[in-house]
Amino acid sequence: MQTARMTTAHTIATVECGAIFVSLELSRSTWLVTTLAAPVGSKLSRHQVRGGDMPGLLERFSDLQRHVRRRTGRIVPVIVIQEAGLDGFWIHRALVAEGIESHVVDPASIAVSRRHRRAKTDRIDGEALVRTLMAWKRGEPRVCSMVCVPTPEEEDRRRLCRELKTLMESVSVM
Repeated sequence: MQTARMTTAHTIATVECGAIFVSLELSRSTWLVTTLAAPVGSKLSRHQVRGGDMPGLLERFSDLQRHVRRRTGRIVPVIVIQEAGLDGFWIHRALVAEGIESHVVDPASIAVSRRHRRAKTDRIDGEALVRTLMAWKRGEPRVCSMVCVPTPEEEDRRRLCRELKTLMESVSVM
């Protein structure tokens, strides 16, 4: 009988895709970057980048690509996933502008075990996002729902509505 841990490791190790899979856990102060370089092996690694440091993030991606190229002789793409939230859309747009494949996922669409209460940390969430991205790229249809990224203009209109709603609620409290 296989344990869940063995099954997870087996799933990660059997992905035959020449890519570096990356998940971003974003906060104002720190971005946790969880990576799996599929051509090199099945070990997840974690790095931290200062929050908002897009040049630092892109440099981390370049380092990962150089490492894979040294080990395999191949140039592989970076594929990124992050949850929809406070910063997800501008980061997505910046990554796409740099030629990096980026996806924004609806966090409520990611399946979680309902049998046990689960720990919730950025480290665990980052690993789950990498596994979700890999499954989605393999073509598993119901693993998650990717968000249709709004244009900057659509995002600005939403922001105005939210700010107006907040203002109206604060006035009604007074």
